[in-house]
Amino acid sequence: MGAVASQINNIVQAFLGMGATVMLPIILFIVGICFKMKPGQAFKSGLTVGIGFVGINAIIGILTANVGPAAQAMVKNAGLHLSAADVGWPALSAITWGLPIAPFVIPLTIVIDIIMIVTNKTRTVDVDMWNYWHFALAGTLVYYVTGNFWLGILAAAIIAVIIFKLADWAAPMGEKYFGLKGISLPTVSSATFWPIGLLGNWILDKIPGVRKVNWDPQKIQKRFGVMGEPMMIGLILGILFGILARYDVTKILTTGVNLAGVMLLLPRMTRVLLEGLMPISQAVQKFLTKRFPDKKNLFIGLDIAVAIGNPAVISTGLILTPIAVVLAFILPGNNTLPLADLSNLAVFCSMIVLACKGNVFRALIISIPCIIGDLYISSAMAPIITKMARGVHFAQAQHSVITAFLDGGNPLRFWIVKIFQLNWFALVLIPIVGLLIWFIYKATKKEVLGSENDQ
Repeated sequence: MGAVASQINNIVQAFLGMGATVMLPIILFIVGICFKMKPGQAFKSGLTVGIGFVGINAIIGILTANVGPAAQAMVKNAGLHLSAADVGWPALSAITWGLPIAPFVIPLTIVIDIIMIVTNKTRTVDVDMWNYWHFALAGTLVYYVTGNFWLGILAAAIIAVIIFKLADWAAPMGEKYFGLKGISLPTVSSATFWPIGLLGNWILDKIPGVRKVNWDPQKIQKRFGVMGEPMMIGLILGILFGILARYDVTKILTTGVNLAGVMLLLPRMTRVLLEGLMPISQAVQKFLTKRFPDKKNLFIGLDIAVAIGNPAVISTGLILTPIAVVLAFILPGNNTLPLADLSNLAVFCSMIVLACKGNVFRALIISIPCIIGDLYISSAMAPIITKMARGVHFAQAQHSVITAFLDGGNPLRFWIVKIFQLNWFALVLIPIVGLLIWFIYKATKKEVLGSENDQ
């Protein structure tokens, strides 16, 4: 097993080493050819999608470069000294890909996806292979707590199935409110919070007064004119960030202008990506509809990054950043020192924002208890994540405890780990959560699916 895993791992690492901006065009070109596109058209579409991701990643890089240092300055100013340092999702993904289960997750996920599509159990064609590490992480965590390789593989399979179903569920609203036609978002770090967002939004709809509050970027822009435009909101939030970080005037204004640029440019890069994706999506639909009449309206599964360009998502993520620092400071028993993942809160809240139809006020109310949960869970998972990191000789973990605030604190992964540990409370939750999901689906079906037919 060890020699085979090592060989597979070398092949996987070589492929992943090309990065998502190279991987996606190659994968989409192959998909296009398989579904009878002309080679030139398939190549152009795949390359356009890759260019779109180059733009998105560049702008997210600007966002991270400005939010990250400002957030860390807030942590320092707050005097936070906690035992488990947040190394963020990039480090956690690298750690995951270096461990034994990860190489097997790519073919496993592809097989699961094909079987689910053929049997009408999902409409998501997940081409986002880079993010299969999210499934691999669940499997790796189970492997580390049980010592059983095959239980780890089973855990990875289970979370993949769950996320495909959640991605299908959210896709109609993603098309309507994010403009992502023909796309679903099977990313664990965001899809996990989709039903939570729906439930929270449903509850807030029942509260007099609160249900009338709507901080929607479009309504704000309509009411406040130029000052309500996304780039102006970015400027204001950036200046506030700089003030909270105790920057000098020059750095405050620089942060403001950079975040204004992010708010303006990110949606435009998403449009470039969609321009390349649509011909491939149409080819897939045409091919499958011809041969399998029941396979209609499939979704192309992509990274949640394509949704971050929505102004309500960026605004919610930025506002949550200082809130997360304050919560880490005041919560008793929390050991997580939020650092690297603070700049990634837009990913965390994106599906909550979608469930709230872009209402930033509601998204904030629902996100705060979720952040509290992430802090406590990432604290509980720190010993396991540290052990994993030491297994691949991750330098920071050799003499200190590490965790990952968001992906290490993901409640779905934590629940799956506890189920495989036969924790009685986690086992009791299985039918309870099942019934709750059924209730949420029924209670919100009309507004989520609209005219969509039930699967």
